[in-house]
Amino acid sequence: MQDKRIISGEALSDEDNLDVSIRPINLTDYIGQDKVKENIAIFIAAARERGESLDHVLLSGPPGLGKTTLANIIANEIGKPIRKTSGPAIERPGDLAAIITNLEPGEILFIDEIHRLNRNVEEIMYPAMEDYVIDIVIGKGPAARTLRLDLPPFTLIGATTRPGLLSSPLRDRFGINCRLDFYGVEELATIINRAAHILKIEIDSPGSYEIARRSRGTPRVANRLLRRVADYALIKGQGKVNEEISLLALQMMEIDGLGLDNLDVLILESIIGKFAGGPVGLETLAASVSEETDTISDVYEPYLLKLGMIQKTPRGRVATERAYKHLGYAFASGSQLDLNFEQ
Repeated sequence: MQDKRIISGEALSDEDNLDVSIRPINLTDYIGQDKVKENIAIFIAAARERGESLDHVLLSGPPGLGKTTLANIIANEIGKPIRKTSGPAIERPGDLAAIITNLEPGEILFIDEIHRLNRNVEEIMYPAMEDYVIDIVIGKGPAARTLRLDLPPFTLIGATTRPGLLSSPLRDRFGINCRLDFYGVEELATIINRAAHILKIEIDSPGSYEIARRSRGTPRVANRLLRRVADYALIKGQGKVNEEISLLALQMMEIDGLGLDNLDVLILESIIGKFAGGPVGLETLAASVSEETDTISDVYEPYLLKLGMIQKTPRGRVATERAYKHLGYAFASGSQLDLNFEQ
């Protein structure tokens, strides 16, 4: 279900080519995440000064914040090619061995969703990352033997939305750990204006600001909403995106002033209406809204937590006073327990 949400941070199938056209290609054009940018710039300069490959980089954060874009920028800043794959795509150790034995010196290997690597695959990553060697088992049974191959120095960039699922041995081998956080409204407005310029969409500041404040702190959502609002402006307006057009288009898409859609509201209403404000367990909540538990925890919860609409307690999810007020309910404080304990 979440793949069809207009405000999902996950990439949709028809967005790849368009996203590439508006992605920045260097750190100067990359908007937001200032601390991450500053650190990466220093580490790249230091690696260049030493004449070595950049240390392995782990990029974490919710979907749509620019982890893949940042990986491409790192490769561009270093001046080396980047080879891309994903954790689920590497099913066997041999698949990974085929990839890393063909890397050129200094090349970037980008693994998206690295937390979903098979454990058998993950184990052969350890010597590859640490000593630039890979052990390949030849044969079976008593006749089996291990062949050690030397690898050229390379940089692994891993991206994950769930860093807690990474094993400690793998996580500890990343020398550079960068967490991307949600963007501010002003940063998103700048991103929207930049994308509008590239896509030749006429937009004014109030129009971009209205889209930005409903974009859930996520650039991918902001760019997607820009395109949908531009479509609305083309048919219902004069082709220009202004505040009035943005408001009408976003109302039509059922996205409220905080960037919540009907699915977010359904979760909050379930906690408040079906479970007296909580606490309610994740599995019970997921069943009540007919969603997967991973979808609730990975897609919906991060933004609801950021807004302070829900809290996670040892006994489950609890709707906060802000959620009651946003939905127009009377706040029943006596029904909420353990608000001061994060799990």
